[in-house]
Amino acid sequence: MSAASDELDAMTSAARAAGQGLMRRFRDRGNLRVELKGRADFVSTADLESQETLRARLLGGHPGFGFLAEEGDAAAEGEAHEARFIVDPLDGTTNFLQGLPHFAVAIALQRRGRVVAGVVFDPAKNEMFSAREGAGAHLDGSPVRVAQDRDLTLALVGTGIPHSNAPERHDAYLRRLAAAMREAAGIRRFGAAALDLAYVAAGRFAAFFETGLKPWDVAAGALIVREAGGRVSELDGGSGDVIASGEVLATNGHVHDTLIELLRDRRHAE
Repeated sequence: MSAASDELDAMTSAARAAGQGLMRRFRDRGNLRVELKGRADFVSTADLESQETLRARLLGGHPGFGFLAEEGDAAAEGEAHEARFIVDPLDGTTNFLQGLPHFAVAIALQRRGRVVAGVVFDPAKNEMFSAREGAGAHLDGSPVRVAQDRDLTLALVGTGIPHSNAPERHDAYLRRLAAAMREAAGIRRFGAAALDLAYVAAGRFAAFFETGLKPWDVAAGALIVREAGGRVSELDGGSGDVIASGEVLATNGHVHDTLIELLRDRRHAE
């Protein structure tokens, strides 16, 4: 077995272990300690425990790797290594805290600035999305491909709505949303960006767009979309680093240019 396969197996195993811990906490979430990092930005005991599980398992087997994660000050540690894990220990914390069973563990492996493997695990539905660069995307071990919709009027589009802590993005987002609403068959907002991207890869959404994301929100999912035959860019079609920019348009490829035009119009109207 290759080193790349071993790394993906380790990521999958770590995600399952963290997911099992999250489900235990989910069933007893009334006893969780919850803190506010900022307006509409929550962190709980479940987030922190999941992150520590991931850190122990991933770095235990790969001690020379960095570890960039949502909670804590791990960014500096991650920058100093040729390879690092980029981790969201609980994507969809607000859903989790409100009892909505739609959240995930997301792990990407970045080597020399390039994401080479990613997993997104939905513990409530026991679904494991995974990809390794050049080896395709999988759901529970079976290959997946993006949807084949070519007509946006027949397509389902996912999105992420800016929180109340980012009022400067509200007006621009509403213009973009209005444009997409007029063309798409339907719009969905599920509240977990990593899972939304995985849903594009699995053909459940034809497209997904959001701004204001962090590296751990997008790193794993973007690779999974690409390996499933999809296309990922910034909202205006720029081929820049979506991990760094924090804005993403992920599609099946067929509706990508149409959405670029719709979303670009909204940006230029600002």
